[in-house]
Amino acid sequence: MDFDTPLAEAWVRAIAAAVEKERARLTDLDSAIGDGDHGSNLQRGFAAALTALDGFQPAGPGAVLTKTGTTLISKVGGASGPLYGKAFRAIGAALPDPAGPAAVAEALSAGLDAIRLLGKAAPGDKTIVDAWTPAVAAFRATAATGADLPTAAAAAAEAAEQGARDTIPLQARKGRASYLGERSIGHQDPGATSTALVFRTLADITTT
Repeated sequence: MDFDTPLAEAWVRAIAAAVEKERARLTDLDSAIGDGDHGSNLQRGFAAALTALDGFQPAGPGAVLTKTGTTLISKVGGASGPLYGKAFRAIGAALPDPAGPAAVAEALSAGLDAIRLLGKAAPGDKTIVDAWTPAVAAFRATAATGADLPTAAAAAAEAAEQGARDTIPLQARKGRASYLGERSIGHQDPGATSTALVFRTLADITTT
């Protein structure tokens, strides 16, 4: 299985559905250490992305994700819009058509680079990076063994979910949560949590 245009479109649809389903949970997590709008912002952004893709005739999978990223940047407030928007634009720019597991790994890594460049966050800062970094590492390592796309995506999803859980004992050093100091300890980061959703949906659509 390669990552092609239909799969890219299915991924965006799956993310939109997952964010809609988990909107309240993301909002609750963000209410504890942020502005309380992470769930609603992402839901609005990915709903807009679906609208933007309706009738869109992409030249390849990269165009789907680039369009998605551009829409997120224009439609989502707060930090999540620019971060996810830049990530999806970078993934889209790096994807060949079609893309095998190794190429997808490099594209996801480009997405992480875009996030880190914009947010200036590192692993351990209690941000989206804490889930995206292990996810990319797991995807790349699994793909390097010759594994297929579903296997690499499943490994990435598990790593992202563990990365999100691992933010609970961390003290936030970036973003609005950092203003809370030690009071941010004991809460799971909402951005890392939504990142886990992004990678879990990628695993799900490649196994159905």
